[in-house]
Amino acid sequence: MKRVLIVDDAIFMRNMIREIFAAGGFEVVGEAANGLEAVEKFHELRPDFTTMDIVMPFQSGIEATREIVKADPSAVVIMCSALGQEALVREAIEAGASDFVVKPFQPEDVLSVVKKVVGES
Repeated sequence: MKRVLIVDDAIFMRNMIREIFAAGGFEVVGEAANGLEAVEKFHELRPDFTTMDIVMPFQSGIEATREIVKADPSAVVIMCSALGQEALVREAIEAGASDFVVKPFQPEDVLSVVKKVVGES
């Protein structure tokens, strides 16, 4: 079973993503509310992949992704961005993100991106 770390500053968003992964047969090993926590939890939990919001307090998802991928080049980070954040998504991919999903998203969209990037659970 693939293990996921969910990073988003909005608790309702983390809950929604957690439900999608639970229903999809993934194990949610942790959650973080900002980029600083994300980096910390990534090193502590070693998830198979991380979903990362882009705009968060303290440290953005792009900065956190850059830090995570620098420490672990094999890390899989999937960005979650709102509509209209194409420039940020491009920056995130350049920072080392594997892929992205656009909010508001459908559960099947999230799972298909994850399966494409990490394979079946």
